[in-house]
Amino acid sequence: MKPFVKTLLIIIGLISLALGVFGIIVPLLPTTPFLLLSAACYIKSSEKLYQWLITHKVLGLYIQSFRSGKAIPIKVKLMAIGTVWLSFGFSAIFVVDHIWLKAFFIFGALFWTVIVLSVKSFRKPSNHENTNQPG
Repeated sequence: MKPFVKTLLIIIGLISLALGVFGIIVPLLPTTPFLLLSAACYIKSSEKLYQWLITHKVLGLYIQSFRSGKAIPIKVKLMAIGTVWLSFGFSAIFVVDHIWLKAFFIFGALFWTVIVLSVKSFRKPSNHENTNQPG
């Protein structure tokens, strides 16, 4: 891998990591997608940073939970998607002037929407779905 690309991936990973950590505190930012982006950048650019991230006692749990296929409640998914579109949409419409920045925000909202929708949804079993009883 070219040094420029490796450096660029590390920088993108660091920015995404900072946003993910900030997302733990601020409910407007989705934490897991930013951490997943960091992991994706690090796996291509720095094995040391990737191992640090996935084994971190707090941050690693977000990635491990996602990788293990755990589900997200539908209500949380809808809240996350709504928050992303409100914040990114507001920024695209009212904050930035350049068309390429507007496109970046819209693409970002689409990206996070796809990530959130790709995770399984948690549903409570109905009264008819009792797996303990033979059918």
